[in-house]
Amino acid sequence: MRSERWGLTALLVVTLVWGTTFPAMKLLSAQLDALQIIWGRFAIALLVLAPLWWGMRRSERRWGLLLGALLFLAFWLQIEGLARTSSNRNAFVTGLNVLVVPIIAMAALGRRYGWRLWAACALACAGMALMFHENEPWNLGDSLTLASTVFYAIYILTLEESARRTLLQPLRATRMAAAQASVMLAASTALLLLRGGELPLARLPSLDAEALMALLYLGLLASVVVVTLQAWGQQRVDAMRSAIVFGLEPVFAALTAWALLGEHLGWAGWGGAAMIVTALVFSQSQPAPRVVIKAQ
Repeated sequence: MRSERWGLTALLVVTLVWGTTFPAMKLLSAQLDALQIIWGRFAIALLVLAPLWWGMRRSERRWGLLLGALLFLAFWLQIEGLARTSSNRNAFVTGLNVLVVPIIAMAALGRRYGWRLWAACALACAGMALMFHENEPWNLGDSLTLASTVFYAIYILTLEESARRTLLQPLRATRMAAAQASVMLAASTALLLLRGGELPLARLPSLDAEALMALLYLGLLASVVVVTLQAWGQQRVDAMRSAIVFGLEPVFAALTAWALLGEHLGWAGWGGAAMIVTALVFSQSQPAPRVVIKAQ
């Protein structure tokens, strides 16, 4: 239980940092496109993480590369969506992984969950619906973000599976983060070159101070520290509970967007935020329901 509490604390920190990345990416999306943002942040991350390739075990490399491919698809679609919708809306749609994770787990893995976690999911999703209360209709940016959410839900479940299959030889979260950063940088480089676009390295001199600070923040804190913390935390917390913690992301994003971008929420938005926090507390108020996995 103590290990699980530390894991939950780590995932809460991850979610807090995630919430602050939406305004940073929104700021950068005015000067760089989605692939250039991914390239820039993970080039910075790999400068820090590259030495960890030394001594990396085969299992860490294999799982890290698979997770990196899933993470790339999720990030790419999310930033493409962010360029076409508001920071708040992007965060709220991303937060739907609290519902997408159990649906995929049930459909693909045959899992069943107890009523408390389902009730917490329902409450969190109702809170997100209130936070999403705006006059603008659903748009292409929202659709791209929803596709990103599906890939990120698969990422969460794959990360849990990597921990389950390597219990006798636990994976080092830092080395897996290095493998993921390598895939992110390689994939964004390949796609940028295929489309004939320039790498952000040539654009750095033209970025203003705020954009440079946002890129450093994304590369160091949001890509090195957070990717490592998430892998460490999910070795101690199951995917369903992780998804509910991640449901706090739009709350933190709304607070940051209000402080930095002037995006405001009304009474419905703040009511929805309160419901999401309540869902998290409710889901953790008793031991997690037993998860039953059907025989294959």
